Formats: sequence, C-alpha cells, structure tokens
Amino acid sequence: QVQLVESGGGLVQAGGSLRLSCAASGSIFSINRMGWYRQAPGKLRELVARITSGGGTVYADSVKGRFTISRDNAKNTVYLTMNSLKPEDTAVYYCNAGVVVTGNLYEYSYWGQGTQVTVSS
Repeated sequence: QVQLVESGGGLVQAGGSLRLSCAASGSIFSINRMGWYRQAPGKLRELVARITSGGGTVYADSVKGRFTISRDNAKNTVYLTMNSLKPEDTAVYYCNAGVVVTGNLYEYSYWGQGTQVTVSS
C-alpha cells in the first residue's frame, strides 16, 4: 500500500557531504513523522534524525550540527543532508515514516529498503 524509496547513498571521503532522499508513495492519506535511522555492522539500528509534519526535529547527539533533516510535504519526501562526514557514520541508512493510509484510521510505520553510506578515512 505504501512504498518508501531511498536514494543518495554512496562512498565519500571523511569531511565530505551526501544528501539522502526518501519518497513515499501509495495510498497515503497523511504522513506524520518521517525519519532516518542507521545500522552499522554488528550494531543495533539507531535513530539519526526525525521530523514531524509541522517541522519539529530531533537529532541524535552524534550528528547534531552536521546533519540536517527536512521534508517536502507536497512531495511526501524527506531529506537528510549530511556534512562533515566521519568514518563512524558508515552504515545502512533507512527511511521511516508514520503513515495514515487512505480509508484507515490508524498510523502505521513503514520502512525503506536502506541505502549504504560509506565514509572512508
């Protein structure tokens, strides 16, 4: 019913920048929160940043001042601009969205397939 498609990952040197995008499509009535999570090898998935439909944001301490989350509500798209990247930012980045599906009263959580970000030292 709802698909999240991520793009923008890749390989970058330390200190570089990347911009991730995630577009939601399908039977969408509304999207409340949208966010980015990441999972490095051998580690648990962790929140990177989250944004509400009104623009309120939350960031992990490890990315504050370096990463910026934004969204285009008209396009059902969330972005993550990553600056001053560090090798420890290397992970698979997943998009997440809380979506109310058309004809439904409840919000469901959807995940993208993940995009690899690799930061070389």
